[in-house]
Amino acid sequence: MNITALRNKLFLVLIVTTCLSTISNSQSQKIESSGQIFNALEKFGVLANVLYVAAHPDDENTRMISYLSNETKANTRYLSLTRGDGGQNLIGSEIKELLGMIRTQELLAARRIDGGSQMFSRANDFGYSKNAEETIKIWDDEAVLSDVVWAIRKFRPDVIVNRFDHRTSGKTHGHHTASAMLSHKAWDMVGDKTKFPDQLKYVDAWQPQRQFMNTSWWFYGSRENFAKADKTNLMSVDIGVYYPILGTSNNEIAAESRSQHVCQGMGSTPRRGSQLEYFELLHGDMPPNKADIFEGINTTWSRVKGGDQIETKLNQVIKNFDFRNPSASLPALAEIRSQVANLSDDFWKEQKLPYIDKIIAACAGLFLETNSNSNYATAGSEIELATEVIKRLTGDVKLIGLSVSNTSIDTTLDINLGDNEGVLFDHTITIDTKAQTTSAYWLEEEGSLGMYKVKDRQKIGMPESERYLVAHFDLEVNGVPLTISNPITYKYTDPEKGQVHQPFEVVEPLYTSIKDKVYIFSEQRSKQVAVSVKAMENQQAGSVSLSLPDGWTSTPPSIDFLIKNKGEEQSFDFEVTPPKDPQSIVVSPLVTTMDGKTYNTELFKIDYNHIPLQLVSLPAKAKFVNLDIKKKGNRIAYIEGAGDAIPASLEQIGYNVTVISPNEISAEYLKTFDAAIMGIRAYNKWEDLKFKQEELMKYVENGGNMIVQYNTNRRLKVDNIGPFPIKLSRDRVSVEEAPVRMLAPNHEVLNFPNKITQADFDGWVQERGLYFANEWDDNYTAILSSNDPGEDAKDGGMLIAPYGKGYFTYTGYSWFRNLPAGVPGAYRLFTNLISLGNIDRP
Repeated sequence: MNITALRNKLFLVLIVTTCLSTISNSQSQKIESSGQIFNALEKFGVLANVLYVAAHPDDENTRMISYLSNETKANTRYLSLTRGDGGQNLIGSEIKELLGMIRTQELLAARRIDGGSQMFSRANDFGYSKNAEETIKIWDDEAVLSDVVWAIRKFRPDVIVNRFDHRTSGKTHGHHTASAMLSHKAWDMVGDKTKFPDQLKYVDAWQPQRQFMNTSWWFYGSRENFAKADKTNLMSVDIGVYYPILGTSNNEIAAESRSQHVCQGMGSTPRRGSQLEYFELLHGDMPPNKADIFEGINTTWSRVKGGDQIETKLNQVIKNFDFRNPSASLPALAEIRSQVANLSDDFWKEQKLPYIDKIIAACAGLFLETNSNSNYATAGSEIELATEVIKRLTGDVKLIGLSVSNTSIDTTLDINLGDNEGVLFDHTITIDTKAQTTSAYWLEEEGSLGMYKVKDRQKIGMPESERYLVAHFDLEVNGVPLTISNPITYKYTDPEKGQVHQPFEVVEPLYTSIKDKVYIFSEQRSKQVAVSVKAMENQQAGSVSLSLPDGWTSTPPSIDFLIKNKGEEQSFDFEVTPPKDPQSIVVSPLVTTMDGKTYNTELFKIDYNHIPLQLVSLPAKAKFVNLDIKKKGNRIAYIEGAGDAIPASLEQIGYNVTVISPNEISAEYLKTFDAAIMGIRAYNKWEDLKFKQEELMKYVENGGNMIVQYNTNRRLKVDNIGPFPIKLSRDRVSVEEAPVRMLAPNHEVLNFPNKITQADFDGWVQERGLYFANEWDDNYTAILSSNDPGEDAKDGGMLIAPYGKGYFTYTGYSWFRNLPAGVPGAYRLFTNLISLGNIDRP
């Protein structure tokens, strides 16, 4: 058979029938070069698992994860209890669940570099917490503890490493300490079959042999304190090793891994050379020589019945490995593969079979890929699939079958793959009419403040949802059967980026959304509300309406639509009139099709270069706030910071907002604006601001009104952010219900144009504020004071100083969370800040 000329056209209409569990390769290191293959062979010979535990994406010590994965060759997994939903976003306006999606994918990108794998619990990052007790209470400690126990039993680590100290509640982020406390507590439970017995339907009880804390001088307060500390219970390893096989050092891998946390600004430059990492023993026995956390633990194939033969054969493969011709190892690897498949130990068989299959594929230079002609499809629709199979090195490899999960395709083949000769297949498939949509499984049901709701036990901990379509390539290598599974993706060529892959998703035929997430109504005035309907399939018809409670009306009540083309979106305007009394409501748009089906889901698209495209389905909704609010001024210059949605929020109350870049700043240009507002962390982000600070102060001096939102106290681009000395701190008030005291009740900002009362501090979300000032010049007036329970008053959250003819304000209160959340009092008070200096009073 002439393989080069082979072009099999398999036009099959395939109906989805079953949901098969797939192995996601999204967190696997690529095995391509001879050096990577050799490294993988050595790792295949180590039967050791280590679980690293912390609270958030970017908490993990990538130096240690890389070292454990690439130097000790252990299967290293990071258990992040949360997905980082409560953090800040330096690259866009996504917060909460959407930010959690970004940070999840950044963690997976990091693991693809450092060689680790990833797990999560159901805990939600609800924002900063000052002690572990508050954190655990909000998280539901029993549920998160069960998730930690589940992760340990499922992964069966020999060693657990905690990133944080379980004994230091109140000294660091409460989530950090809570992660260590729960891990420490789980140690005594994981081997006890009476603890969380429902898990034992799927996993066995398991007892690790050691637990450490990955400590450092930071936990001792200073390098000097650490140098003097008793290190009897500590061991250390040098993680500054260089890997000549990989052509890089451990710290270089770790820095590249950490730099994947783009939305948190974690770009890292590697420190080359020797560097010690320390471990404090918490449970188990100390390694005799304090040089290897696995010392004294059998991590060889001899720990498995029948493993001695595998180890002997593997050592021969490693000894005789030909870097110029890795395919020479295929016969021996095929034999090892058969031995692994015949093991009686199901756990290690499941761990090692997919890994040796990847090694075999790499040694043969196999390229196995199936792509769709779209990155999404609806239930019942057809898509085209294109498959490419090529063996780029020598070896006895036969393609004996091709199947696709969730379809009835199961093609038996008998193709001897020639050297460097491609085989192509085309398929047409139909997605099952009953196929469920694919999106983040932990967002399918509404959770609580501290917990995501996941009913399916076996999904708990998974880093992302299973791929709906996975291509399974059945092969024979030297007569030994094996299967390589790869998720189907959409592949296209971008003129600037080149080849781009996107995940394939199953979506609803119709999505809807309200243009703005908050609408502010005042004085019973009607507002135009834009509602969009997006068709994900051709020829979609129906009507769209707003679900409004009594007292609210929309004109018209509903609007009919007809959308002819897939991917097309139409927008419809409703005139909404509020009732007389002030109130806040949550409104959902509702799409009803001609056959009576209804849809009220919004599809969010998260598209950044450093992570795969994410399509996220969430309930479509917006907040309507009927509010007694007055404002002065009209034009606002907004200097973008690290990403927030405040400009859109201000436009809701009638401001004309112009978003400008730092290089546009000049006193002459700004004088036409009623206020100039600095976005969050602008002074941390923009280098140009150190050259523009004089212009900004000149603007204020000439009568301008400048509002600076919170900045961190590290990496400020200017020596002083205001006209008079001011020092920022890490002070924050994390309890959103914390009482707020008015220190200057007669100040203009609390009285004009809106009279601020205690009611204006009701209903705030996530926190009061962060990065308050803790030292300031006497020219500033402290307006408000608040504090978390048991702490001293924090007076530096809103400081106002007259300067020349104008006003300067520094405010650490969390406007970037509370304005987009539609908090009425936040709008009234922020409007007063903008109105400072407007003397045109009645």
